[in-house]
Amino acid sequence: MTRILVIKLGALGDFVQAFGAFASIRAANPHASITLLTTAPFVAFAQETPWFDNVVTDERPSLRNPLGLLRLSRNLRGFDQVFDLQTSGRSKSYFKLSDAGSWCGISKGCSHPHANPSRNDMHTLARLDDQLRSAGITPIAREVPAWLKTRGPHINGRYAVLVPGAAPHRPRKRWPVSRFADIASALADRGITPVIVGGDTDIPLGQDIHAACRGSIDLTGKTSLPDLAGVLGHAEIVIGNDTGPMHLAAAMDTPCLTLFSGDSDPRLTAPLTISPQKTNSLIVADLALLPASRVEALLPA
Repeated sequence: MTRILVIKLGALGDFVQAFGAFASIRAANPHASITLLTTAPFVAFAQETPWFDNVVTDERPSLRNPLGLLRLSRNLRGFDQVFDLQTSGRSKSYFKLSDAGSWCGISKGCSHPHANPSRNDMHTLARLDDQLRSAGITPIAREVPAWLKTRGPHINGRYAVLVPGAAPHRPRKRWPVSRFADIASALADRGITPVIVGGDTDIPLGQDIHAACRGSIDLTGKTSLPDLAGVLGHAEIVIGNDTGPMHLAAAMDTPCLTLFSGDSDPRLTAPLTISPQKTNSLIVADLALLPASRVEALLPA
């Protein structure tokens, strides 16, 4: 049996955008044993997918951690093929620890390099498809993950999801929380329940929005990633900053309105839904200058 290793470490948006690549590798190798190497936040999520037989954790050991490097080396060995979909400085160095005869990535000397000189100017989805073609795999069409459609707490009636968080170390990617609160109130006035989502670090944001709009539902810090996907998948629209849950909403083919500052390049990172005309963006140099009225004008009636 062919043994395949796929490397995808994160973050959430990058992991979700690799769904199509994961599915394409499985479709091209239906009888292979496929292992995913990922980081701790995505292990449980990956174990629920239909694409992998095994999931192992990359502890991201430093060069000063010989035992960690030994464990990593063991996780990288014994495979016939490796697909490095992370293609970072870290993951490309893993090539030296592997004994696989076939390696697809950007590591010097690998058998199937993604050598397109424009790879860094491509949207993530296009870049992954192009990389797979370099290894002889034809990408399959993206589909809404059937295993996620029924997940999540059920929310009655019409609702829209707000994603007020973003990477803590990149505050300029965040629209002011007071304006998310304004949008929550505007949604409630239209009979649409605002639902606030995010991780544990976003709980204060959810509390602020809920305090300003008591008709909202605050789910920050309360959903697993599969359950979050289910919530996103049944929303009328998802409105948020350029952050991971927006890509998860796009993977569920839910209409998305993403707010971009000068800290992001939507040409490379915009969440793209599966169906056309469901993706919308507002792009301003400084999100502090984006008024709530511009977002409100794009809300469902």
